[in-house]
Amino acid sequence: MLSSFTLISLIGVLLGVLVLVVVMAVYAGLERDVKGRLLGFTPHILMRENGATGGLVEWADAVETAKGLPQVQSATAFVSDNVIIDVGSWQRPVLFRGVDATDPSQVSGIAAMLDKENHPGSTADLGLDDRVVISSLIAEQFGVAVGDKIRLYSTRNFEAVMDAYKSTENPPIRLRYEADWKAIRTDLVAGWKVAGDGQHEFAIEPLIKIYNGLEVFLTDDLRAPELEMLENLLIALEQSEKDEEKAVYRFTGEAKAKIDEAFAALDAADTEKLDAETLKGLKNIVLPKDAEIAGVYLASQMAVTPDLFVPLPLAQDLAGLGDAVQGIAIRLDDPYSAEQVAAAGRVALGANWDLVTWGDQYQAFFALINQQRVMMYFALSFIVLVSAFSMMAVMFTVTIQKRREIGVMKALGAAPGQIVRVFLYQGMILGVLGALLGVGLGRLVIHFRGPIQGVFREMGFDPFSSSFTGFGILPAHNNPVEQAVIGVMAFVLCSLAALVPAFFAARSDAAKSLRNL
Repeated sequence: MLSSFTLISLIGVLLGVLVLVVVMAVYAGLERDVKGRLLGFTPHILMRENGATGGLVEWADAVETAKGLPQVQSATAFVSDNVIIDVGSWQRPVLFRGVDATDPSQVSGIAAMLDKENHPGSTADLGLDDRVVISSLIAEQFGVAVGDKIRLYSTRNFEAVMDAYKSTENPPIRLRYEADWKAIRTDLVAGWKVAGDGQHEFAIEPLIKIYNGLEVFLTDDLRAPELEMLENLLIALEQSEKDEEKAVYRFTGEAKAKIDEAFAALDAADTEKLDAETLKGLKNIVLPKDAEIAGVYLASQMAVTPDLFVPLPLAQDLAGLGDAVQGIAIRLDDPYSAEQVAAAGRVALGANWDLVTWGDQYQAFFALINQQRVMMYFALSFIVLVSAFSMMAVMFTVTIQKRREIGVMKALGAAPGQIVRVFLYQGMILGVLGALLGVGLGRLVIHFRGPIQGVFREMGFDPFSSSFTGFGILPAHNNPVEQAVIGVMAFVLCSLAALVPAFFAARSDAAKSLRNL
């Protein structure tokens, strides 16, 4: 019975250490592999121009500037935005990332993530055509595969579409501001004076008043055709020569004719025709892009990754940037030196440029991973603690069963410290064996995790499915220092667990122990 109790305690310590070693190794492996995956396509440093609201136009010069920083492996254009994906009758917003197909590091990073097992034929060769690489989550949700076609709608155009539709709800200027329009029209007709050589004159102050009154209408929600006519009228009013002596503006006959023509166009503007031209112009705003799926990569629900990788020209069109880009993606020889390179770059480039490292971009995600590791470490440590309490209970049982032997030892002159050491050594031996066996078996489980995971899948039970983790085989990383700490922790807890019953055994009365009272 005694050996059975001791064996049970040993198994408890062993299992506690084994579970802690395996779980911590898996978390470390997931963190390392997810970081490696992110660094395969994420800029190590993202360089953006401060105050560039319309995008970075002269980005070729910015690329050369970025290449001047230390440890730079490559520098390419960066574009990332949202888009609406349409497959059949299903639509949803997704995140896309532009890929410079001429940059081998970007292409190889995406190629390393391709799910060729479930989607044979997948490739990261996007070229300059409308070909995309999609995530396995999108492929599963929409039921698409390599070679299928998808349609992409730019979300950047929605604001322009809403403004256009909103403008059709308003009447034309001449009706919406009828009194002001008539006053301006009357003042303009009455203010003209015929000058020599076929020219016409208009007093400076009345014309400025008319111009300012028309300019106020520009701030209103106007239909695009009506806005264009109003701008033409204002431009025509500016085509004059100023005569300071006579305090008049002098217009040629041709310039006056353009003004009259612009006013007549606004007077004759028809609501239905304006609406038709406005809605017709939307065809030039919303341009859906048909793209072919070139590959599918294995996505992970543990990390936010782009749903689509698209060629850079297509990304610029979808983001509404034209020939501009959002920033410069810098890749380094050593991505873990990004903070030092960025700090040096901020000093060298000045305040005109903002440099964001990959650690800054994914700070919240990595903080969550670390917090989960700490919480898991804290929770699973209680397994070892429970094992220690189990050993304490066993040692108390041993001291009770060995009361007569303890009494004989004390009667023969054994000191309390000697009795304490007897039971303490037993606990220490169990702690050493449990820690060593637990760490050893844990490393063995980690080594054969692939076949073990395969057995679970054959049984229909897969707690670490590839659709969740993004990896066919659960990643793991053995950290010898961390596993040594786990083993030492188990040894210390077992030693302390044996010390308590040993202390009570040493204080027992020899006479009562001999009588087994």
